[in-house]
Amino acid sequence: MPMAKMDSFLKYANFFYTAVGIEPYTRVSRKSAPSIWISFVFWSNIINLSLVLLGETVYVLISFATGEHIVEAIMVMSYIGFVLVGMNKMAFVWWKKESLSGIMHQLEELFPRTKETQSEYQLDRYLESCSRLSLTFSLLYSVLIWTYNLFNIAQYLVYELWLKTRIVGLTLPYMMYIPWHWEGNWSYYLLLFSQNFAGYTSAAGQVSTDLLLCAVATLIIMHYDYLGRIIEFKQLTGDWSQDSRFLAQVVQYHERLLSLSAELNEIFGVPLLLNFLISSFVICFVGFQMTIGVPPDLMIKLLLFLVSSLCQVYLICHHGQLIADASSGIALAAYKQDWSFADVRYRKTLVFIIARSQKPAFLKATVFMDYQGHND
Repeated sequence: MPMAKMDSFLKYANFFYTAVGIEPYTRVSRKSAPSIWISFVFWSNIINLSLVLLGETVYVLISFATGEHIVEAIMVMSYIGFVLVGMNKMAFVWWKKESLSGIMHQLEELFPRTKETQSEYQLDRYLESCSRLSLTFSLLYSVLIWTYNLFNIAQYLVYELWLKTRIVGLTLPYMMYIPWHWEGNWSYYLLLFSQNFAGYTSAAGQVSTDLLLCAVATLIIMHYDYLGRIIEFKQLTGDWSQDSRFLAQVVQYHERLLSLSAELNEIFGVPLLLNFLISSFVICFVGFQMTIGVPPDLMIKLLLFLVSSLCQVYLICHHGQLIADASSGIALAAYKQDWSFADVRYRKTLVFIIARSQKPAFLKATVFMDYQGHND
């Protein structure tokens, strides 16, 4: 297998970040100044998304104030939640760029650069897993957003122009308050482009941050697992002066990984918390829509939205569990090591490593919750 680069883990996240005009971090090997084009794309996305969000919010307020179109308003609330999650994630990554760059610099420094070391790290296994999950999640969200964006147009083409079974008319993909008469004139196409643009921005903002988090988590997990293997299979000499040097290296490596895990939580803690809370509301709103009886074609849209929201929560919980397992595995690796004939000072020091590793690292949504699955 050819030598891999760290960018291979991050290519999907970087693709979606580029689409919304964000450079999430700098690299030691590739520093770049923000270009005018990137800034233009970013602010165009943010302004357009904010205007669509405002229109949707006004639509919901008017619906509840007048008591009309309540069911539609609840669906729009799902869209609002989706947009808020995307905007929140983009804002925090943009705000925490310096801290995120610091993590990337450390991971780049630790990244194995020769075929021999990459084989020792079993890097190809982690890269394959990360790429498979990233591609699947990217495709799922791309299908979701373009199904929503093009659903009304597809209905118009199929039912009205092709089958001629009913009149659909030119409608917009998302319901929002528009303070002028837009049907049947050029502003319809402007609004259609704006809503499609906003929908893609929101989806890309969510996908990019989730994929970045999972890629960084995968790299940290790889280092935890590698550290566990070198501890478990280390052949001790019984000489304290030699074995203590090995212990010192292990402790330094372990502390560095724990520090990286803590910095990851500091950057993504608030987005994870808001993501969990808002996604829960979105799932409830979508579930409500599915229970009141909707046409089969609309049911497909809602089901896709529900599955995507559930997969998003699962993806984060899955990597949270992997980090917890990998970090706590250091204790098991230290216990499995053949330390029976080691110097007594070595064995006493090893106890401290085991004790520290029994407090595993987690993906934390601030101080309120730990993101991890549960193994029965």
